[in-house]
Amino acid sequence: MNESIIDEWLVNPYVKTLSFFSVTVLALVLFLVVFELVTKYNNWKEIKNGNVAVAMATGGKIFGICNIFRFAISNNDTILQSLIWASYGFVLLLAAYFIFEFLTPVFKIDEEIGNGNKAVGFVAMIISVAFSYVIGASVG
Repeated sequence: MNESIIDEWLVNPYVKTLSFFSVTVLALVLFLVVFELVTKYNNWKEIKNGNVAVAMATGGKIFGICNIFRFAISNNDTILQSLIWASYGFVLLLAAYFIFEFLTPVFKIDEEIGNGNKAVGFVAMIISVAFSYVIGASVG
């Protein structure tokens, strides 16, 4: 497809919004799959079973990823630039998750969340949200 045709379509705010929304949803699904691979529990199975700790931690990840996208979209002109910056931000958010796990040697974060420890789930949620603002402020 001709790049100028795509640029013309993206002038329309409805098309532009739908485009950014679609890319963000697809990336969110992909990034959640990555988080699913690095945790020791099955997020959606645990949520289905009523594990509030997992729901809070997962909700924080969803908010964090979308918040990074919000900053990436507002600071860039194209979908590709936004996706690149948001992906970079996601890698940093993932690093924050591993740092959190490393800095709490007294217990294993994944085990506590998987076992339903709401306090740990809440802290994990807050870390995802808080770091998404720090990361978002610096992307693109």
